[in-house]
Amino acid sequence: MERIYLDHAATTPMHPDVAHEMMKAMQENYGNPSSIHYFGREARKAINEARRQLAKTIAAKENEIIFTSGGTESDNHALTGVAYAYANKGKHIITTAIEHHAVLHTCQHLEKQGFEVTYLPVNDQGQILLEDLQNALRDDTILVSIMFGNNEVGTLQDVQAIGEMLHDHQAYFHTDAVQAYGIMPINVQEMKIDLLSVSSHKINGPKGIGFLYCKDGIALEPVMHGGEQEKKRRAGTENLPAILGFAKAATIAQEMMVEKQQLYKQFKEQMIHIFTEEQMAFSVNGTLENSLPHVLNISFPGTNIEVMLANLDIMGIAASSGSACTAGTIDPSHVLVAMFGKNHEKTTNSIRFSFGLNNTSDQVKQVANEIVRIVKRLTKQ
Repeated sequence: MERIYLDHAATTPMHPDVAHEMMKAMQENYGNPSSIHYFGREARKAINEARRQLAKTIAAKENEIIFTSGGTESDNHALTGVAYAYANKGKHIITTAIEHHAVLHTCQHLEKQGFEVTYLPVNDQGQILLEDLQNALRDDTILVSIMFGNNEVGTLQDVQAIGEMLHDHQAYFHTDAVQAYGIMPINVQEMKIDLLSVSSHKINGPKGIGFLYCKDGIALEPVMHGGEQEKKRRAGTENLPAILGFAKAATIAQEMMVEKQQLYKQFKEQMIHIFTEEQMAFSVNGTLENSLPHVLNISFPGTNIEVMLANLDIMGIAASSGSACTAGTIDPSHVLVAMFGKNHEKTTNSIRFSFGLNNTSDQVKQVANEIVRIVKRLTKQ
């Protein structure tokens, strides 16, 4: 039985060229980047080059890239770092109801520390209304954190408009771009983004490495204390093999971006075409026109998430009910609840399919046809 992986929004397989780059680093470049001898200098040189490559992918400066352990740490550092550094200017933060838990739980932590957080609602396509953001802004707002593209339904926010809105306000603009990076073009200067979170394992790189972009001049309170790595912003010996693998994955992602966008859009169209042709009841959660190319979230009326995922797994198909960080729980997706309401049927019958490396058109057609069989059987029962 062929196993088909359609859960790339959760994590991705490592690209062979990335694995090769990391293996080479582990065998040849083992010096501590903080050491002043030859081995340390060679390691530092390699990290500096990787930092330069990664900065270029978002039109940032090299010194604006802070290496972290991934998206969660980057989100945590952005929110708590800015909150504590600028608490003297205000304690109001704005975010949305559909953020990743790395943002939501950090905001809840900050509320316990005396900060006030406004959680913006979204419409039934998963988008915030810009007027809601405008109305929520206050003189004491110091940070706005709104994700680039949603990890569960794929909806894109108008990051450019948000950046423009905040340009003349004291509040800094952070965006969780973990799902968008490597898939969508990002220019932090043009989009007026102040802080941005990225994770390597979403773009066929290694797990345990990511970066936080922090615009030059923004104060950031460290969340880890120790050595003076990352210009005193993030202590700990740098993970050289992972950093070099990350840079390689990012380079490949940039080169393949347009091709991937077109391919994943084709996959979505193929899947939807088969569902429509088979006259099966379904609806797309979010919007096809303004969403991440690789994420497709579909509601199947009359079915149940757990039963659907179990049937798919039996057939060798890996999909998801939403965020991998909440997989295994029976709680409804907070994203779908925000979009449709707590007791809406879509919160219990929606599946996320996400495309990536090694997926083919034949695989997508096979999955779509198998889903038709499963859904018709379940709804008939």
